[in-house]
Amino acid sequence: MSNLVDLHIHSNYSDGVRTPAELAEMACRLGLKAIALADHDTVDGTDELLAAGKACGLEVLPSIEFSVAYQGYRDVHLLGYYLDYHDAGLQETLKEFRDRRERRGEAIVERINEKLGWEKREPISCEEAAALAGGALGRPHIAQVLMAKGYAQDMQDAFVRYLIPCDVPKRYFPMEEALSTIHRLGGVAVLAHPTTVTQERGVLTAILDALIVLGLDGVEAYNNVCTEQDSAYLKAYADKMGLIWTGGSDYHGIEEGIDMGSGRGNLAIPYSCVESIKRARDRK
Repeated sequence: MSNLVDLHIHSNYSDGVRTPAELAEMACRLGLKAIALADHDTVDGTDELLAAGKACGLEVLPSIEFSVAYQGYRDVHLLGYYLDYHDAGLQETLKEFRDRRERRGEAIVERINEKLGWEKREPISCEEAAALAGGALGRPHIAQVLMAKGYAQDMQDAFVRYLIPCDVPKRYFPMEEALSTIHRLGGVAVLAHPTTVTQERGVLTAILDALIVLGLDGVEAYNNVCTEQDSAYLKAYADKMGLIWTGGSDYHGIEEGIDMGSGRGNLAIPYSCVESIKRARDRK
């Protein structure tokens, strides 16, 4: 076993295509020491992953990735590590999100079927896509159905031709609510892939400064969208401001060239990141 970890992966309980048990098996085969299942707005796969990880000696960090709105920014992603994911209040809130996401998936399928009708093609059904999902119906599950029917060549083709033009907006957590929820449940809040919020370094610094005041604990300095310069800036910023820094592949199983543990081939996240998260948790 190596001393490497992957602190940002997804399962079929949100928008990934592999089960938590399959992810644990992959991580063990790769020799990873720990992983974090950070599904979007759900923790339904956590117990399955914990059990599978225990069976092969893999450490698992209970986690979540909240879809957040902050100021004028939409679809900001906030990771919560080691939060009490069995909390009744959290479960109720996430159920509401899951129900909304299910309705969103159905609405997307309805729009896609309108487009398929114009193309003189047979419609697809929500049931076909839902059969591939462990939790709420997500766009990658719909894409898999489109591929299986020969309507799209691959995942990217399905998104470009159908899922993006037929998209339906989703609901987001307010940033303050997401941060307070993570902290109320004893968790550690880390901003995922910060440069997707903005590429403007000065603007991003100002946003991070404001989020620290609201309670942000760390930044995901190493990920698939950061350049080496971006990662160096985020790590230096974290060190300067007393934040923790983490990293992960954001593996879904659908993106070409992105692998668990190594991302696009250049990620090597040390176990010391897990130790930093644990220290931050224990200080709360």
